[in-house]
Amino acid sequence: MKEKLEELYRKYNRRECIHPDPLEFVHCYEAPADREIVALIASSLAYGRVSQILKSVSCVLAPMAPSPSAFVTTSSLKTFQQTLCNFKHRFATGDHLASLLMGAQQVLQEHGSLGACFLAGMNDDDTVLPALTRFATQVTACADGRVGHLVPDPDRGSACKRLNLFLRWMVRSDEVDPGGWESVSASKLIVPVDTHMHRICLSLGLTTRRQANLRTALEITDAFRELAPDDPVKYDFALTRLGMRGDEELTAFLNTAI
Repeated sequence: MKEKLEELYRKYNRRECIHPDPLEFVHCYEAPADREIVALIASSLAYGRVSQILKSVSCVLAPMAPSPSAFVTTSSLKTFQQTLCNFKHRFATGDHLASLLMGAQQVLQEHGSLGACFLAGMNDDDTVLPALTRFATQVTACADGRVGHLVPDPDRGSACKRLNLFLRWMVRSDEVDPGGWESVSASKLIVPVDTHMHRICLSLGLTTRRQANLRTALEITDAFRELAPDDPVKYDFALTRLGMRGDEELTAFLNTAI
C-alpha cells in the first residue's frame, strides 16, 4: 500500500494539481500573516460544491485587498458586518463570518499571530488535538460564541475536517501545502476526514469505524502514521485529488493498493 500511495503522491501532489481547491487562495499571498488569515477563511468555508466554495472565498477576500491581515486587525465588528451583510455560504451567514473575523482579531491582539496562539496549546501529546481544542475554544470565545458551525468543537466529537485541513496547509511544506508554522511538527497532524476520505479509508482497511467522527479520524491517522511516521497527512491531498477524477480511477487505485 505504501508503494501505491507514494506513486499517487508523486502523481498528484504538485502545484498544478491544486485547482480547484480553496488552498489556491493561500498561495496568492506571500506574507505569513496574510496566509494564516486566508487559510482560516478558506478552510472554514471548505464544504459543499467546490465551485461554490471558490466563489464564496473569493467574495470574502475581495474587499480585504491588498492585505487580509491588515483588514482584520484594523477593522471594527461593524465594518466586518457591513462588508459581509449580503454574504451567504450554505449554512454560513455574513454575521457568522464577521464574528469569526472578530475572533481572529482578538486572538491576534493577544498572541500576535494565529500560529502563536495555536503553539501555546501544544504539549507532549502524540497529536495536535489538545492545541486544536484550545485554539478552537479561544477563537470561539473571542467571537462571543457567534461563529456558528464555522469553528467546530473537538470536545463534541467532531472530526474537525476543516480545522485539520487548515493545519495541514499551515504546518506541512511541499509543492502543495505552503507551510509557515515551522514550530508545529507535521508528525502530530490529524487527517482531515470527511465522508469522502472516510469511504476511501474504509476501502483501504485503514479503519472499520462506520462514522466519520473524531475517533475515526484519529484511527485513520494512526494507520497512516504506520506508513509515514513523520508525516501521517502526507497522502491526504493526493487521495482527495484521486477522488475528484471519478469512480473508475479511484476503483482502479483501490484494487491495486489493497
